Amino acid sequence: MLDLINDGFNGFINLGGAAMMFIIITLLSLCVRVSISKSIEGGLRMAVALTGMGAVISLLTSAFAPALEDFVESTGVALSVTDLGWAPLAVITWGSVYTLYFAFICLVVNFIMLITKRTTTFNVDLFNIWNLSVIGLLTMYYSGDNLVLTSLFVMVIYALMLINADVMKPTINELLGYDHTNITTTAHPSLLIAPIVMVFNKLIDVCLPFIDKFDFNAEVLNKKIGFWGSKFAIGAYLGVFIGLLGQQSAGEIFTLAFTGGVALELFGLVGGWFGPAIEPLSDGITKMMSKKLRGRKLFIGIDWPILATRAELWAVANILAPILLIVAIFLPGNTVLPLGGIILTVLAPALLIVTKGRVIRMTLIGTILIPLFLWGATLIAEFVTNTSKAMNNFPSGLSESALFSSVDSDPIEKMLGILMGKAVESMDIKLILFAVIGFVAYLLMFFWYFRQMRKENAKAGKKDDSVSAA
Repeated sequence: MLDLINDGFNGFINLGGAAMMFIIITLLSLCVRVSISKSIEGGLRMAVALTGMGAVISLLTSAFAPALEDFVESTGVALSVTDLGWAPLAVITWGSVYTLYFAFICLVVNFIMLITKRTTTFNVDLFNIWNLSVIGLLTMYYSGDNLVLTSLFVMVIYALMLINADVMKPTINELLGYDHTNITTTAHPSLLIAPIVMVFNKLIDVCLPFIDKFDFNAEVLNKKIGFWGSKFAIGAYLGVFIGLLGQQSAGEIFTLAFTGGVALELFGLVGGWFGPAIEPLSDGITKMMSKKLRGRKLFIGIDWPILATRAELWAVANILAPILLIVAIFLPGNTVLPLGGIILTVLAPALLIVTKGRVIRMTLIGTILIPLFLWGATLIAEFVTNTSKAMNNFPSGLSESALFSSVDSDPIEKMLGILMGKAVESMDIKLILFAVIGFVAYLLMFFWYFRQMRKENAKAGKKDDSVSAA
């Protein structure tokens, strides 16, 4: 009997990530009383999105890999890890049944925090659970599959995300012009970098307060940049840059430029398919939760692009792109050449919220924090590559010995997951001590940040009251 179950499970895994997710998303949607047609639609959209993203990754790696290999051989610069952006991590995680387990425990945490009034946010952004799944899978990878440690770590991070969504809400209202009746917020995992941003923002308050006098209108800047700052233009620059580094011929450089433009545009386009894919399941769960929490006013947490209407976000993302490339080349300990993650939308939203859109502060703090994202991508390269091979999702175009990674969100959480995993697996006293100190420091930083945000929210509330009275 056990052999039969094992054979059935292995057969299911061997269907591949896209087929697995089609079946799982469809069945889960049916379980939360979504209609048959909507359930199948959601499952099919997820399968198509995963397949499409895999195709775009293969297009990029097939074109860029030879030039990158020539660059490494001719210069000796150790940027041997190819950055493919967030896409490969989404493909890997949504092809793993553990992502559904992490989604389940996160929903449980959210429900418990709502009924105990520890949060006002109900996070319906289920697709981006994959960000937490990466952290969880990393912790398991280095801890020898310690599911207890992994589950506790993921739940703590998710709880911090929900509280962060609460404390950011007044600032989101201010930035986007929402009134007090609006219930939209975001609990996106990329905003977990906000406490670090707050540390440097406070240092600027003390050491460089005068820089705010030189701030400028980001909307005007974006209009002046025009198409030069678009995704396909940045992709083309990357292609030319990589071609020159690899000493390619003129024809090969043109091909790389056009391929880079296509790839960055398609990353955005295909990435937009994931949200609608998870929507039927998310809607079904939302209706079930609403019945359990009648009469409570809730904030609804959705994806970070609600902030994308602010011109400062895109201005700073474009400014940081060339800085990211330059830092990558000269940063000690970095082996990643940023390609797919060149537009730092994993950092810009937190910069926008903490600095309240002050472009010079955003740029300065963003530049200081870039090394964290490059080191994080370097550290997870082995995990990403090996996991991708194990799941038969290794990008075509890369040599079998090549490593790839992702300049993506949550570098601190990834580093902490690796440290805790290694400490538990080795039971080394020094590592355990470092892990405990690191985790406690991480929590204390968040508690300090929450207190600072609440103070600023209180000041803003008093200011609004005085204006209304006048």
